[in-house]
Amino acid sequence: MADVKIYYDKDGSLEPLKGKTVAVIGYGSQGHAHAQNLRESGVKVIVAELPTTANGKLAREHGFEPMTAAAATQQGDLMVITLPDEIQSIVYNKEIAPNLKPGKAIGFCHGFNIRYKQIVPPAGVDVIMIAPKGPGHTVRSCFQEGSGVPCLVAVEKNDSGKAFELALAWGIGIGGGRAGIIETTFTEETETDLFGEQVVLCGGLTALVKAGFETLTEAGYSPYICYFEVLHELLLIIKLMSEGGLSYMRYSISNTAEYGDLTRGPRIIDSHVRKEMKKILKEIQNGSFAKEWLDESRAGKPNFKKLYESDKNHQIEVVGKQLRKMFAWMEAKEAPEE
Repeated sequence: MADVKIYYDKDGSLEPLKGKTVAVIGYGSQGHAHAQNLRESGVKVIVAELPTTANGKLAREHGFEPMTAAAATQQGDLMVITLPDEIQSIVYNKEIAPNLKPGKAIGFCHGFNIRYKQIVPPAGVDVIMIAPKGPGHTVRSCFQEGSGVPCLVAVEKNDSGKAFELALAWGIGIGGGRAGIIETTFTEETETDLFGEQVVLCGGLTALVKAGFETLTEAGYSPYICYFEVLHELLLIIKLMSEGGLSYMRYSISNTAEYGDLTRGPRIIDSHVRKEMKKILKEIQNGSFAKEWLDESRAGKPNFKKLYESDKNHQIEVVGKQLRKMFAWMEAKEAPEE
């Protein structure tokens, strides 16, 4: 861990934000947390959001007066852009860029648009990042409880000479300094984040769950029992891994389960899977995934919608909806109908 730099509240302060205005562009998952946490830390915050949207109405309920991104950029010193990746460059080029002046700074929660040069800020403007390693509602709830979510901090452009101090102040202001703020780069954060989502956390996990479910149901087992075995019990395993790593998870499960883990896991994640992982990483590194996703977005997301609808009607989803109504010990949540 000697090469890892971790910063806490004691290593910085809110002083770099004193007398400055932070403009949070977008009041979605991350935006609402950053805006409220910074305001409660004593920072002046304004919000850019479409006033008639659900997020715009929420911002107003939280005491902000939503304005355009252009107006927010004119008034702001640090623009924290929390919009979806595929929209950021559109809003940037139309409203933010024409109102940027030397001495201002742009902040990101994910490095996608900087890494793939969808946004190229002008000279005299700092480019920084604070990326909380948790969803916005957790960033908010932990802050309210007096704790915080670990964050990543990075500086892409330091024209002022004080970009890192500004980024650290932002991270401290949202509660990250209570947990730890780890230094990284825009490239490292972007590439590892996309890889983790595609190969393990989202893409790999959902594909593995569906494949396991289909294998069992095709063998004649009840889909209701299969749901519990390949999806529902993930919560227990992931919680144990999150709390104490692989060793603690293995310590906590039965010897039979542990032996099955150690001997059968490598047969599932074999050399073929590892080869595909390397191909996916290459697609992330060379920008081909970013191009594919941006082209898909500009075309109206036809493939995205087709794949989403297909999975939405998968048997494991149908069975899960029925079973979750029985779970008195937790509040079942379903994705809203679009």
